[in-house]
Amino acid sequence: MKNNKFNHTALAAILSLAMSLFLCATVVAQSAQLQGVINGRSGATMSLQTDNGSVTVVLTDYTQVEDVQGIFHARRKQMGLTVLEPGLQIQVQGNYNAQNQFVANTVKFNGKDLQTATDIQAGVTPVEQQTQAQQQELAQQQAKLQQQQAQLTAEQKQQQADEAKIAANKAAIAAVNKRFGELADYNIWDEVTVYFANGKVTVDPQYMPKLLSLCQKAKTVTGYVIQVKGYASAVGSAALNQQLSQERAANVVDLLEQQGGIPLTNVLAPGAMGTSRQVASDATAEGQAENRRVVVRVLQNKGIAGT
Repeated sequence: MKNNKFNHTALAAILSLAMSLFLCATVVAQSAQLQGVINGRSGATMSLQTDNGSVTVVLTDYTQVEDVQGIFHARRKQMGLTVLEPGLQIQVQGNYNAQNQFVANTVKFNGKDLQTATDIQAGVTPVEQQTQAQQQELAQQQAKLQQQQAQLTAEQKQQQADEAKIAANKAAIAAVNKRFGELADYNIWDEVTVYFANGKVTVDPQYMPKLLSLCQKAKTVTGYVIQVKGYASAVGSAALNQQLSQERAANVVDLLEQQGGIPLTNVLAPGAMGTSRQVASDATAEGQAENRRVVVRVLQNKGIAGT
């Protein structure tokens, strides 16, 4: 009888221990969520600046990237890993690995944030334009102060408020420039320019040896990323040129992945730069030909290179 009571007590203790271990495993297996701004890409990892500091996020072939739009985020569009470029505001779900890196299962962002990143890379600075408008408004208000001495006190308060807005916008400009800086944190290891015929997006076979050589060199660089930017001449509508630059860049990325063996985790967004940053005059056929191009660069974060 005593043995039976002992056996029951032992069995209850074992079951209690097993339940505790199961609950602990469940807690560990639960996914976590981070939110912040991408401030760097290196190989298959990216650096995410959160409110609590910088976190290394690992991207895999199974990482899902979603463009979440609409009220209550009802509309979702699957995107490629290449859209995850520095400066993009994202939300990541996943788990920490043994190296305390955050392995991303799902990455979500709003399409408006991606458009802002693309616009700023193409040379569009809406924040700066807004600041200039506010500075003009301030000048008008100061002229009005000289004409309306009776309202001097009220106008001075208004002036102080406007100056505060301008200071806030200047700070915003500085933050934007820091987020979307042009290659300031990267070394360029190799570069190939691919030119296209008028209105065409197909890559000419003559560029394949150069692109394949670039891919081989990239694989020798620790933590490399490949940046692809497409451009168009200013012939035709702006919308058409934007589309042409996007398709040209996308076709080059396809070749890098399919024939060069470059994983998309190591490719920055194929930027559609449209007619921005023209390298020659569109007044001549020769100049137009130089502007119809895709620029491919092998980059390495200076922090890795030690420079």
